[in-house]
Amino acid sequence: MLRIGLTGGIGAGKSTVAGLLADRGAEIIDADAIAREVVAPGEPMLDVLAEAFGDDIIAADGGLDRAALAAVAFADPESTSRLGALMHPVIRDRTAERFAASTAEVVVHDVPLLVENHMEVGYHLSLLVDVPAEVRLERLVATRGMDRTDAETRIARQADDAQRRAACDVIVANTGTVDATAVLVDRLWTDRLAPFAANLAAARPARREAEATRAEAGDAGSHLGGRRDGDVERLIAKLRHGTGEEFPITSVDGSPTGPIRLEISVPDASTAETLSPRLSALGFPPVAEGAAATGPDGGPESTADVGADTGAISRHANADPGLPVDLEVRIGT
Repeated sequence: MLRIGLTGGIGAGKSTVAGLLADRGAEIIDADAIAREVVAPGEPMLDVLAEAFGDDIIAADGGLDRAALAAVAFADPESTSRLGALMHPVIRDRTAERFAASTAEVVVHDVPLLVENHMEVGYHLSLLVDVPAEVRLERLVATRGMDRTDAETRIARQADDAQRRAACDVIVANTGTVDATAVLVDRLWTDRLAPFAANLAAARPARREAEATRAEAGDAGSHLGGRRDGDVERLIAKLRHGTGEEFPITSVDGSPTGPIRLEISVPDASTAETLSPRLSALGFPPVAEGAAATGPDGGPESTADVGADTGAISRHANADPGLPVDLEVRIGT
């Protein structure tokens, strides 16, 4: 299963992109919908919230009075923290159940505050629906009828545009028409997401082209593939999170072109063997000694020096066709 985190600031049109991905076969797990679901009438969390914040948060029909909850839960930082401590584990567990039950090849987790909650490291790819804050502000006022001051306050409470762009792997500009965005999403799906999911399922590295997938599509604001600033840092953060270990991970090639080259140092060969299937699940399947990095479907480029006596215990290559990565696991400190 290819796990995608989808985010964007308020007014960016995230639901539009989610719908376009669903049309192409992705399953959408909506974080906001789950947050509403876990406090629906009959859910245990409703009683937990009433005990924590008072019976006044329960409406006459037995459901949650959201305005009443907001009035007490956001009255001070301590109450806000308490609400989060109660809600987040329940939402996390319900979300994990949805992922575990899914049979889709691509699952998209629609999370408004993905970057704010530092969740981007938990996905194979994090996808940003990118619209500048000033454009989102005008949309909120003009199309949603939101008070301008309220809209400005809500935008200011979220991560800014630069923070989201730095945190996310894929950027889809949604400043044009729905049709223009659909073209970008279709290209992203065809060139990157669908083959990434297929490679992941087959535990094979991506086919290497002369250049990684790049998306021009008439919109310079989108970046659907290829090298960009921060790639190495994002990859290392995902590997550290996904392995759950404090293994040293370093970049060994500062070249701005060609595959990114990373090394993981482990204490012994047994650890390397245990680590290998976890790397595959994270999108870095092993490359057999002497085999091309492109896997069974071929391609013009292979992992550098595969099979050479370089001291590597195992070698891996990225299943993502949009960003070639070569990864070596070595014994070291």
